[in-house]
Amino acid sequence: MNYNPKNVSLFNALLITLFYDLSYLIIILTFYHFLLWPLIVGSIILFVFSYFIIHYSLKKFINNRLKVIYKTIGKAGRFNKNQYSSSRTDDVLDIVNQMVLEWRDEQQKKIMELQKMAEYRREFLGNVSHELKTPIFNIQGYILSLLDGGLQDEKINVKFLEKSEKSINRMIAIVEDLEEISRFESGELKLHEENFDMLNLTREISDFLEVKADKYNTSIIINENSFKSVKVKADKKRIRQVLINLIDNAIKYGPQEKGKINISFYDFHNNYLIEISDNGIGIPERSLPRVFERFFRTDKSRSRDKGGTGLGLAIVKHIIEAHRQSISVRSKVGKGTTFSFTLKKAK
Repeated sequence: MNYNPKNVSLFNALLITLFYDLSYLIIILTFYHFLLWPLIVGSIILFVFSYFIIHYSLKKFINNRLKVIYKTIGKAGRFNKNQYSSSRTDDVLDIVNQMVLEWRDEQQKKIMELQKMAEYRREFLGNVSHELKTPIFNIQGYILSLLDGGLQDEKINVKFLEKSEKSINRMIAIVEDLEEISRFESGELKLHEENFDMLNLTREISDFLEVKADKYNTSIIINENSFKSVKVKADKKRIRQVLINLIDNAIKYGPQEKGKINISFYDFHNNYLIEISDNGIGIPERSLPRVFERFFRTDKSRSRDKGGTGLGLAIVKHIIEAHRQSISVRSKVGKGTTFSFTLKKAK
């Protein structure tokens, strides 16, 4: 039997009616006087009266007990019992069961999200600690060496001070990048959008990084794809930052000889798609979902040797998303990497 208030009420009313009939039969058999119509009428009246009384009392009792559940789940999960009024069933127990199951699923999702966030925070704090610890220990070592007599040694005093300055500058760069990401996430950093030619900006960045590219035996090729200009509406200063970061990464992680960076433009309706490809070492497939995370490095030892704060790609992603656009990456180990992002066309 399906145990709901309606069925329980019917069952109990039937039992009471049968008890009444049995009592009536015992009485008439005892006094040898049998009248059928009082039995039928009395049974109907008793059945209907018992059903409604039991059903009302039972439903009132259950509703009072479930009211606390409604309030608890309603506040915690923002559920509204009215949303279940169109449900296939009008049974209050089934409705509450649905609410509890949905509330449970929502809480499980929240718990999983909190666990992921807690793991991310632990990893992030560990990375920050590691990134800052290295320059701090370097500075400490240089200063102790100078205090132990190196200050009077002209062969090392200036050299150690210069190395200390480099470590200090690295710490400042990490802190500034973290502050910038924090401002993006809090919405404090506002964009100053303007119309400009993305093609001209790319040529400017290419000239700016030409010396470094030559140092790494890398050539930068701009594939204009028959475009005379690529007019976009964006924050020019921030997009310059994006291009410098992506092209600089392509230079640093390219092959030792005959490195090649291709920058291409594509017309996508209301947007332009910009792609920056290299023929470098590539990124393992398992690492691709995490390349835009703060301090994430596919090869920690080699990456730190290349310099940088480990926050560049995280900042790039924030800048592009602040423009309400998207950025993606695809890569194959030993073949190279391609970063693609979109920008809105200028009207």
